[in-house]
Amino acid sequence: MKHALVVYESMFGNTEEIAEAVAEGLRGSMTVEVVEVSSAPVELSDEVGLLVVGGPTHAFSMSRPNTRADAATKGADKQAAAAAGLREWVEQIGKGAAHPPVAAFDTKVKRPRLPGSAARAALTRLRRAHFPVLTSAENFYVDGTAGPLLEGELDRARNWGAQCAAELS
Repeated sequence: MKHALVVYESMFGNTEEIAEAVAEGLRGSMTVEVVEVSSAPVELSDEVGLLVVGGPTHAFSMSRPNTRADAATKGADKQAAAAAGLREWVEQIGKGAAHPPVAAFDTKVKRPRLPGSAARAALTRLRRAHFPVLTSAENFYVDGTAGPLLEGELDRARNWGAQCAAELS
């Protein structure tokens, strides 16, 4: 039986909370494995029927070594900040043989007209690597750089996970 793999990068814990909530929504239809990006496989098995990726939006896109280092100066998890992030992992994952459908989410500060999205950037790179895109990128919002998540975002994440599973069927 195929399962979903949720891979996330989290600096302050908010994206991890969203990843777990998305997994809860997916679990209504399939088994799910949730993995922090530094522990994620760079080659997917054929058993992965859905890949969901998520990360924080840094400087209008996926994090980079310098934006992760900057986050560490603001109280982010220093170990996560020192490790490779979603950007680096996405670059590696496309080289494998398995290319399941993919969905992406991010966390970002909610401000009017704030451009950029780690999720959209991830989907663009995964599409170029021949992963079929299941659905458009989804943004989940935090109150300030360190969070917390805005009220209702965990419920929205669970619902989005369930919608992804339904679209896959």
